Amino acid sequence: MEFKQIAVLIGRDPSVVSREVARHGGRVGYRASTADTGAAVARRRPKTWAVERAPGLREVVRERLRLGWSPASIAGRLAFDYPDDQAYRVSHEAIYQWVYAQPVSTLARELIGLRTGRTARRGGARPAPAPRIREPRYLDERPAEVEGRQVPGHWEGDLVIGKAGKSAVATLVERTSRFVVLVPLTGRDSLTVGDAIIAAAGDLPPQLARSLTWDCGSEMAGHARITAAGLPVYFARPHSPWQRGSNENANRILREYFPKGVPITSDPKYLAMV
Repeated sequence: MEFKQIAVLIGRDPSVVSREVARHGGRVGYRASTADTGAAVARRRPKTWAVERAPGLREVVRERLRLGWSPASIAGRLAFDYPDDQAYRVSHEAIYQWVYAQPVSTLARELIGLRTGRTARRGGARPAPAPRIREPRYLDERPAEVEGRQVPGHWEGDLVIGKAGKSAVATLVERTSRFVVLVPLTGRDSLTVGDAIIAAAGDLPPQLARSLTWDCGSEMAGHARITAAGLPVYFARPHSPWQRGSNENANRILREYFPKGVPITSDPKYLAMV
């Protein structure tokens, strides 16, 4: 049976099936029972964070986070500061994962100030349940080409909210170039946001509108309509901001132009200037 046929039967992208088979022996050697056992063992194995694989890398990352550097800035600068040391290559998503995995009461409280000047988690408080999105497609269903950032046209998106939650702007970040598009909004409901995203995608050439990754916010409840319009929507897992690291970093920078507690304009001319 072809990978595409299997993918249709199990409701997954063919690339997911292809990677699963390749990881566990290929077409000839693949055995479902063996793959399932291997996955169970891997889940029990202690995770080695990319930030901790090279001696000294963790200390460099910690120090720069304390100085207010964003994970994206740290990842980009490492290649410049250590051009001959491949062990010091780490993505900003890996830095986000490492930071959010630290105990809230110790390392995380020191480091997650990032550009906001406050911790991203509050000790003792459990995260609010994520809004329920009907039939979401998560990151493991995205085309494999998205991960390498070599093919343009794959976007990450979210909302930046203004004073009292009464105004907002949608932010779209292209994963390859980090190009940012600000989409004016007249409301935060799923219909308004969906219409605005569809209009913004319609202004792009088809090869630059390949996919959109969002969080599980209720404003994306109409994701199926956006997908049907030609921009497939995928979702980061709840409470996993590092899975949209480019957009998270862009939003922190944009907060310098749209401080919390201040209304956000929907004037396209002003947003274009930003």
